[in-house]
Amino acid sequence: MTGAAGVTGVTVAAVDLGAESGRVAAVGFDGTRLDLRVVHRFTHAPHTVDGILRWDLDGLWGGVRHGLEQLATGDADIASIGADAWGVDYGLLDADGRLLDDPTCYRDDRQPIAERDAIARVGADHIYSATGVQVMPINTLFALASDAHDHPERLERAATLVMMPDVFHHLLSGSRVTEFTAASTSGCYDMAHNRWATSLLDDLGLPTHMLPEVVPPGTEVGGLLPDLAGLGGRLAATRVVMPPGHDTASAVVGTPLHDPGSLYISSGTWSLVGIEVPRPIISDATRAANITNEGGYAGTIRLLRNVTGLWVLQACRRWWAKQGSEVSYPELVDLATAVPGLRSVINPDAPEFLDGRQTPARVQEYCERTGAPVPRTIGEITRCVLDSLALAYRHVVEDLHNITGARAPSVNIVGGGSRNALLSQLTADAVGVPVHCGPVEATALGNAATQLVALGELSGLDDIRRVVAATEPLTTYLPRADDGWDAAYGDFTRLVAHDRERRSLQVE
Repeated sequence: MTGAAGVTGVTVAAVDLGAESGRVAAVGFDGTRLDLRVVHRFTHAPHTVDGILRWDLDGLWGGVRHGLEQLATGDADIASIGADAWGVDYGLLDADGRLLDDPTCYRDDRQPIAERDAIARVGADHIYSATGVQVMPINTLFALASDAHDHPERLERAATLVMMPDVFHHLLSGSRVTEFTAASTSGCYDMAHNRWATSLLDDLGLPTHMLPEVVPPGTEVGGLLPDLAGLGGRLAATRVVMPPGHDTASAVVGTPLHDPGSLYISSGTWSLVGIEVPRPIISDATRAANITNEGGYAGTIRLLRNVTGLWVLQACRRWWAKQGSEVSYPELVDLATAVPGLRSVINPDAPEFLDGRQTPARVQEYCERTGAPVPRTIGEITRCVLDSLALAYRHVVEDLHNITGARAPSVNIVGGGSRNALLSQLTADAVGVPVHCGPVEATALGNAATQLVALGELSGLDDIRRVVAATEPLTTYLPRADDGWDAAYGDFTRLVAHDRERRSLQVE
């Protein structure tokens, strides 16, 4: 994907926002393959305002706008543009369509407290049954509960809630609707009946007046606002098309699933591990396994579980840098490869890893508390994290097998984590099936490809995956001999069970 996008055919723009970085890409389509060219990359981070962790919306929008300026002077007309972003977070608009403030961040310290209060009030089973969505402190539901408790005036002033990707569609076009896949991550949406779970919000005393119309991915919401269209050049006739707004939903669209029934892992700060199904599965088994039903493209459902992905390693790396040890990700992989595997195991979803503070010490404390050998060096801690992440993937695979009765024949890893050769091989070893890696930019490709469907350039999901498969070759890792994985998995499941018990006691 290195050529000049849009030399022939049609070109669209994909705004792809992650929790640490963003990019704006021009994606050309020549009738056979996609040609992605990133025109601008930028980093961002949340900041604390009035004691609340918030996203730096000015910085995010500034990065997007700079990308638009690059597109305006590029070498191809931009037929359409769409944005994807992480789930659960949202913006609030007043009656005039102005954003009230910077959106709060799902890692805000208030949300675990709000989750415990909500569970104590109505029960986790009721929350899950009303939505079909994994009960986690990061859910929109608990952010709203935090505001209802601490800042009710914020919700009273809000006329419209739009999920995070649609904050940017609003800034691009003035739209005031939100897209289905993004809404489905909120824990406020009834996946079984395809509507907002207003009864649940009523039970929790949360307002519903600001809940917006939900539209399917692929919806066009107009042209660029005058000040953006005024950039001229290649943006003069650009339309705004909502792709699957949740970045994982776009990534799954951009995953060239190797076999029918393959499992996907969208690997980044979070790892979303799941399969594609035609309808929600909400049952005692899915509730017990905390499996979520999130919206997909073209009427599909993403049956999955969120796993704390590379966040733990990212937080370790930031801490080491503060202590004067700047180590690149490839160097971390080399250090981890050089030490024995499966000596120490953690549960990456344990609550002590959520906020990313002093993470290396917390990994060591977790191992000491659970009786595992304590990793001391950077390489040992990195290997502990990567081994544990592969075991967490296996845990989801086993739960999905028990729920559906079908065992995935292979795994497709996309996103930044697909470049981590050690983690990919460990995943093949842990799960026991071939792992196919790529494309790295599956999210941006899926985003762009759904715009191309809306423009009439592609016919649908099968056509998208055919084109993505022709765009970038995959790297395959075959499982090696067991070598201790079954025993390590037994240890891992005991850790998960113990952490769930700890969490239940905290809630009670």
